[in-house]
Amino acid sequence: MDQKPKLTEKQYYVVFAFVTSLFMLWGIAITMGDGLNKHFQNVLGVTKSQSGLVQLSIFGAYFIMGIPAGLFMKKYGYKSGVLLGLALYALGAFLFVPAAESVSFGFFRIALFVLACGLATLETVAHPFIASLGSQKSSDQRVNFGQTFNGIGAVVGPLIVSTFIFSGDDNSQSAGMDKVKLVYIAIGCVITLVAIIFSFIKVDKNLTDPHVIATDTYAIAAEEKPSSKLIHQKHFVFAAVAQLFNVAAQGGTWAFFINYGHEVLGLSDAVATNYFSISMVLMMLGRIVGTALMRYVIAPHKLLTIFAGGSILMCVIIAQGLGWVSFTALLMLNFFFSIMFPTIFSLGLKDLGKHTEQGSSFIVMGVVGGAIFPYFMGKIANTDVAASYYLPIICYTVIFFFAFLYPKLNKNAA
Repeated sequence: MDQKPKLTEKQYYVVFAFVTSLFMLWGIAITMGDGLNKHFQNVLGVTKSQSGLVQLSIFGAYFIMGIPAGLFMKKYGYKSGVLLGLALYALGAFLFVPAAESVSFGFFRIALFVLACGLATLETVAHPFIASLGSQKSSDQRVNFGQTFNGIGAVVGPLIVSTFIFSGDDNSQSAGMDKVKLVYIAIGCVITLVAIIFSFIKVDKNLTDPHVIATDTYAIAAEEKPSSKLIHQKHFVFAAVAQLFNVAAQGGTWAFFINYGHEVLGLSDAVATNYFSISMVLMMLGRIVGTALMRYVIAPHKLLTIFAGGSILMCVIIAQGLGWVSFTALLMLNFFFSIMFPTIFSLGLKDLGKHTEQGSSFIVMGVVGGAIFPYFMGKIANTDVAASYYLPIICYTVIFFFAFLYPKLNKNAA
């Protein structure tokens, strides 16, 4: 009788714990960036469209750093890749000090870009790293376990913003800058400490190379190679486009969530940020429910079709500005787009054979959508934040048609 493979092995426990923590650390930083959108509007007087450039700094760093981080990892290994990511993360956090002193939005964006280069490096390294810590039959389980902690980080990030940045009665520029400065000094110190501790952790140099990991999701027999070039794989091309629009919608939705709570419901920034944290809990719930449904009830592309339709409906309700009814729809929007990134990713990589690794790089680069879209949503939000949520409907429509047409795009699909 075959035994189920363990989540990880005893010799990897310490390394596994540290790598899992990385998922939480970049989840915290990403959602804190969305909280900073509203804070910069308050203390620096930038418009909503200008504050959307925060996402350009963050997601632009992901787009630029993704491939170099992968090459660095390939040459120097997992441990060096993690240490590089943590170093950039800490450096970006400490750059918030001179940015606050100069009261410069441009300087803050530079600091965020450096910090996000660290996040992109950590994310590039952590997925194959955690997948390698044990049997390849359980590698998907380890990645999903790590993603759970990423979700926890996404909940914690807004709570940090609401507790330490939006707290207090003094909303002057100097007080606002001091709050940001102190929070990011603390973050920089924590990340530095994590890097120092991790530098003393012994990492097995014989771990599977990230470029030959075969997880249950993407494993394809060597002989099963597509006859045509990657660009001729219709399901992959559509997946890359869908992923760009998916991250675009996510970036815009999160960037103006706090504005919506403040302007439509009259909530304080701190309370609206707490609701943002609740929406992250709903996203975690959506992933849990979606994963269970895909495993036991419904094919992934069919569930993605349903969830994309649900997202379109939520956006229509949100755009009406109907008080708590619309705000509840805004919360539920996180539930519906919860499965989109991993599902689009996995559907796009199916049956690519020798092109799988290259295809993965192109789909990951779709995060650049999150760098561009918030600016245009912000242009509309400058006048009517509720109406700006009509714009993501375009994104979810693209995802809907990708999912609906998937069996025709990929003839091997069940």
